[in-house]
Amino acid sequence: MLDMGLTTQEAVAEVRPEAEASGEGVVDTLVKTGRLEASLVVMAKSTYFGVEMVNLAETRLTDEVINAVPRHVARKYNAVPVAAHDGTVVVALSDPSDIEAIDGLQVSLGKTLEYRVTSEDDLKAALDKYYGNSGGGGGRGDSEIAKMIQDITEGEVEVGALKGEVGADSEALDADAPIIRLVNQIIVDAFKLRASDIHLEPMGKRFRLRYRIDGMMTEMKDIPKRLQAPVIARLKISSGMSIAEKRIPQDGRIQTNVGGKVIDLRVNVIPCSHGESIVMRILDKSGLRLGLAELGFMADDQATFERMTSLPDGILLVTGPTGSGKTTTLYSCLNYINRPDRKIITVEDPVEYMLAGINQVQVHEHIGFTFAAALRSMLRQSPNVIMLGEIRDMETATIAINASLTGHLVFSTLHTNDAPSAVARLIDIGVKPFLVASSARCLMAQRLVRKVCKKCAAPHVLTEQEIAGLGFTPEQVASATPRKGKGCPECNKTGCKGRFGLFEIFNINDEARKLIYDKVPSNVLRNRAREMGMRTLREDGMRKVLAGVTTVDEVVRATVSEH
Repeated sequence: MLDMGLTTQEAVAEVRPEAEASGEGVVDTLVKTGRLEASLVVMAKSTYFGVEMVNLAETRLTDEVINAVPRHVARKYNAVPVAAHDGTVVVALSDPSDIEAIDGLQVSLGKTLEYRVTSEDDLKAALDKYYGNSGGGGGRGDSEIAKMIQDITEGEVEVGALKGEVGADSEALDADAPIIRLVNQIIVDAFKLRASDIHLEPMGKRFRLRYRIDGMMTEMKDIPKRLQAPVIARLKISSGMSIAEKRIPQDGRIQTNVGGKVIDLRVNVIPCSHGESIVMRILDKSGLRLGLAELGFMADDQATFERMTSLPDGILLVTGPTGSGKTTTLYSCLNYINRPDRKIITVEDPVEYMLAGINQVQVHEHIGFTFAAALRSMLRQSPNVIMLGEIRDMETATIAINASLTGHLVFSTLHTNDAPSAVARLIDIGVKPFLVASSARCLMAQRLVRKVCKKCAAPHVLTEQEIAGLGFTPEQVASATPRKGKGCPECNKTGCKGRFGLFEIFNINDEARKLIYDKVPSNVLRNRAREMGMRTLREDGMRKVLAGVTTVDEVVRATVSEH
């Protein structure tokens, strides 16, 4: 490294006493104290030993390659295979001078070996990723899955080509205990990692497993392609679907117990080019936090929203794309106003969470029990508050608005990008503008962003790019306390843990009603709403960045610029 100019004699002399005292070695101490980058150490080893470098963090390894070196061998000799062909295995090591490890690998594998050099951190991360976390915790959460996959031999998956009726298949599959354990472990790991969805996606040569954690897709270790059919069949049987039918989409539910908690999984299967793709939505009833404060409102917005939810009649709409937390917000509203002197009825498709003291109705489209039919019937139940899962068509919208005009408080959701656009959407569905103007009390748009991890959060100085990205003023930056997560085991090294909402609240006052009645364009209504004091999603996000609860990247990802 001295010859290559990567460090100096002075730096070596400075750290030598500390290195000798700690027993770490001069190079490790140089890296630890920030005098030398770890990547430069790998470059020096590559040059000195005449071995090529490999970046394991950017290299995707297939199951065939990983299987070329058994788990116990990889762990024992700290080696990860990066390629395998014609009896030759290419392995990555962090120390090419470790003759003992090289000889041990040669004897254990009995194949021609080629070597590559990589950093110690990358090697450890790759061992955890592909062979399971040896520490028994942390990591990417797929250690048990990786172990099970290696333990399932070819002979144990003869059930792969399942044919015939459901009953016969069920018996065959239940006898296949390793597949059952593997499917159970996939669900348990997803729950432990706080995932909201499990995605099992057949590809050409892969069977991909991904978890959606805090709204972001996180790729786990692939399940071998040979296990695709039995895993899908197991899940279809568990969720009450027909495994004989592979041409049409199917829906089902699984109820399971994880760590003493009862969780529901809403399962959807859809045929794709390379097999059936499965998505499981995890519904943890015990983990549902139903306080308005937990949603992420700032104090002023929470006070405004609480006032709106306490009105005796009218319609309150929550808007946003799929997965933006609209249903959770509505449940929180109902929980807030749920008192013995009020009768509350909901119409949902599906009923995701059971709420005490509230009458919840499940829609069944296939028998004609639609949102509109349910809504018409429940008005005869004399409710004070009605919650509609979603306004989808003119009939539902008309009944909901009429209900709000006859003394009921109605909560519902719409798919629009911002709060004022909900007006245009209702009119587009076919509702008369004067009905929208007279019934709407509050329109609220929302998005979800990730929270800064409390465990590893540290003060963060906003860069010029970040300041320009959200348009902060010098005064705002001067009084701000932005924070950013460094990444720790608690947050899976992401720096973020959990999510909360950004909100855009449009209170419908007399001036807004006149604009709606006059059918002004959405952009005019939006501009007037801002002049009347509506804070946009991005402006709410800016407040939360300055308060140190989320980051600029999250707000930019979830909201659009106003300019």
